[in-house]
Amino acid sequence: MARAAIVGTTTWGVTLAIHLSRNKASTTLLARTLEEAQRLGSERASPRLPAGTRLPDALAATHRPNEALRGATVVILAVPSHRFRQNLLWIRDSVEPGAILLSATKGLELDGGKTMGEVVAELMPEDAVRRYAVLSGPNLAAEVLTRKPASTVVASRDRDAATLVQTMFMSPAFRVYTNEDVIGVELAGALKNVIALGCGICDGLGYGDNAKAAFITRGLAEITRLGVRAGASPLTFAGLAGLGDVVATCFSPLSRNRFVGEELAKGRPLDEILAAMNNVAEGVYTTSAALRMAESLGVEAPITRAIYQTLFEGLDLKRAITNLMGRPPRRE
Repeated sequence: MARAAIVGTTTWGVTLAIHLSRNKASTTLLARTLEEAQRLGSERASPRLPAGTRLPDALAATHRPNEALRGATVVILAVPSHRFRQNLLWIRDSVEPGAILLSATKGLELDGGKTMGEVVAELMPEDAVRRYAVLSGPNLAAEVLTRKPASTVVASRDRDAATLVQTMFMSPAFRVYTNEDVIGVELAGALKNVIALGCGICDGLGYGDNAKAAFITRGLAEITRLGVRAGASPLTFAGLAGLGDVVATCFSPLSRNRFVGEELAKGRPLDEILAAMNNVAEGVYTTSAALRMAESLGVEAPITRAIYQTLFEGLDLKRAITNLMGRPPRRE
């Protein structure tokens, strides 16, 4: 029977653990501390999930990597992108030969702009790199947790690895597709968060659906250009990891990145917004990395640049929109 180890007790990590347990997969959560692991085990609840959400009795928790990863067929990293490297270093000696490393992280490293797959390639042996996979799509944790219908995509260069993950996660309410475009699925999942920040700003400023639709369309075109230049397939950005996730993240009130944009439009300082959140808004970190990537690859990215300037250079939000609207006319 397939066995899963989930690194990270984030909202998404615990949600995936519950989902796999419901699918009858032997699943263990790896917590950072003994105290957290004991609390998860005894209280059968997580402070990151809605009150009353009970962890399945079969779901185990530990703070020891060798215990969590022993016999694991799939090792899932569901941690913020800026902690991915640290967590991979923590567990890598416990990853058993043949195990699939699956990233459920949507972001880029702040220093260097590397994808999680590039971090894996830097730190792990060749076999682990070959079987590396990434899970991404329009997957709001609260909806997956309550078994509302959802779809996702798992990408790996190893077709057998992708199929195994697909089989493990597939359920009547969670449909899983496979893909071979690892870099495309990773970049789509990360870069769409930048667009979601801008959509939150549009909503917060009350600019209406015309403006938001235009922002989404041009934003998707921009991140597709960047992804293609980095080696991705343009079709990936029209799929679940791209357009699908853009729609969910830009419209749902459950979206953390959209929320940050809305709060910025209310005049709240960025540091204050982030400090009050229980979860990470990956788009804030990704914007810096994405802009550096665009500059290094020679890709025009006016929307990413505008979001960066509002986040880190104090550009007035309305002025940022005016600047985008005032760019020289061009063909679509």
